[in-house]
Amino acid sequence: MEAVIGEAVALLDEAGESALTFRALAARLGGGVASIYWYVSNKDELLDRATDHVLGDVVARTDQFPDTDDPIADLRAIAVALFDAVVDRPWLGGYLMRDTGVQPNGLHLYESLGRQVMRLGLSPRDTFHGVSAVLGFVIGTATDLGQQIPPEVADGTVTGAEYITRFANQWRALDPDEHPYIHYIVDEFDGHDDGDQFRAGLDLLLAGLRLQADE
Repeated sequence: MEAVIGEAVALLDEAGESALTFRALAARLGGGVASIYWYVSNKDELLDRATDHVLGDVVARTDQFPDTDDPIADLRAIAVALFDAVVDRPWLGGYLMRDTGVQPNGLHLYESLGRQVMRLGLSPRDTFHGVSAVLGFVIGTATDLGQQIPPEVADGTVTGAEYITRFANQWRALDPDEHPYIHYIVDEFDGHDDGDQFRAGLDLLLAGLRLQADE
């Protein structure tokens, strides 16, 4: 099973979900397609198990994080570790927590996030909503930022910064009366760092949780 899942993850990392077929996987393993069915019943199960395999590394890392006297800081550390895993593997976000029956590591991470929010003393409803908000922000942002690199950036025609500046300059040419927000933030957009953008957004979200807990 470990070899099958490991090769499935490698295929997903190299070329995404479309490349993960039982035929391609069997070829990498040096066996027949029928042999894959000894381990998983279909592609959905294979994707769920591949997802959980990757999350196992996140669990191994975050389980080493000590609890401090600040649950918000501890929650942030787990969220950033999960973001780092998903942003490097954009295929991962679509399957995380899809089936906790075959994703024990996903369930473990969900529990870890929840335990930190529980320390804030919120109601069950607010705790559930708080964890959902953090998890949704992490997965959604990481999946968005991990999208396929534009071809001209991938082939070195332009740098990532130059690619962003191209759009920033288009925005600067817009009518400021019709697009006041765009003109207000365009200098921040131009040259921004995606990781910094994620962490800033996460901190705004966590600041709201802290305020809720202090009420």
